[in-house]
Amino acid sequence: MDSIWDLANPHLRDLALYEPGKPIEETARESGLRPEQIVKLASNENPLGPSPRAQTAMQAAVAGAHLYPDGGGFYLRTALADKLQIEPANLILGNGSNEIIELIGHAFLRAGTEMVTSENAFIAYRLVAALFGAKGIAVADREHRFDLEGLLKKITPRTRVVFIANPNNPTGTLVRQEAIDDFMARVPSGVVVVFDEAYFEYLDQPPDTLRFVRQGRDVMVLRTFSKIHALANARLGYGIARPELVRVLQKTREPFNTSGIAQAGALAALADEEHQTKTKRLTDEGRQYLEREFQEIGLTFVPSVANFILVKVGDARAIFHALLRHGVIVRGLNGYNFPEWLRISVGTMEENRKCIAALRAVLGLERVRLT
Repeated sequence: MDSIWDLANPHLRDLALYEPGKPIEETARESGLRPEQIVKLASNENPLGPSPRAQTAMQAAVAGAHLYPDGGGFYLRTALADKLQIEPANLILGNGSNEIIELIGHAFLRAGTEMVTSENAFIAYRLVAALFGAKGIAVADREHRFDLEGLLKKITPRTRVVFIANPNNPTGTLVRQEAIDDFMARVPSGVVVVFDEAYFEYLDQPPDTLRFVRQGRDVMVLRTFSKIHALANARLGYGIARPELVRVLQKTREPFNTSGIAQAGALAALADEEHQTKTKRLTDEGRQYLEREFQEIGLTFVPSVANFILVKVGDARAIFHALLRHGVIVRGLNGYNFPEWLRISVGTMEENRKCIAALRAVLGLERVRLT
């Protein structure tokens, strides 16, 4: 019998799978710990959970679960347009912003085309390029930050899409407005520039990329309800672009791709600015605490502007598994060029302290290996 791979698209054979953060339930099964004994600081989730208003809205929406949702998300797009001072026609909703990354692939990537991004950017960009048979071009970072000058040098007539994560995951670094403006002044026409801003709401002084949308440039800005709004399980993100670009992506979107329950929760979360402020304050305090502790321990880390920190621990695989035995889940970076680093999300202060206590214990056990 022939292998099913003989029938499948050949580029799928070597396509890597995205590896999410290890679930609490899986860790509990493997470690013998109870779920409530485990701290998950692996997936950049909001430790406060969703806004109470969002929870109430989603619970009410369950009563209509037998009905198909509003496929276009009229009320949510209207609310977003009002908040961002754009038009609803500038917006497309996705099953998380990840889906919109895939829609961009459907629309613009195919065999013979190229996608350019940073070597340590969100791995989904490279996976989507490979999925559609396009060539992914990776540019080396500059001090753990996107090298926009390097990206420009790699753009060719075959380039269709450039992905810029800002802040970047997993490094937590930010490209400032001046560098973005210089890049946009020189990027050639015929290239769609995607600014992935999943962590936008955590920034004190965020760059303004919507100016390029208002100018009618071929720019797509991605944002999400998964992070500061804490709706990761509900799966809802959105893209912002000029109407013609949005219409292209709408052609690739599956009908009813976002649930009515998710739309209701997102609409309520968007209006709860108090919850967003509380989350940002908790994140700022927690990030500062973790960075102080890393410095005291003597670990190298990348100063972050997001809700996670990249920290150098030596044998990252060994430290990752040792932390699991202490009931702390962090993120190993398989698929990235960081074999000695872990990414640690900011949790509540109690969770942060447990993480540091476990890390200190593990580093004591692993001291010979680390040195």
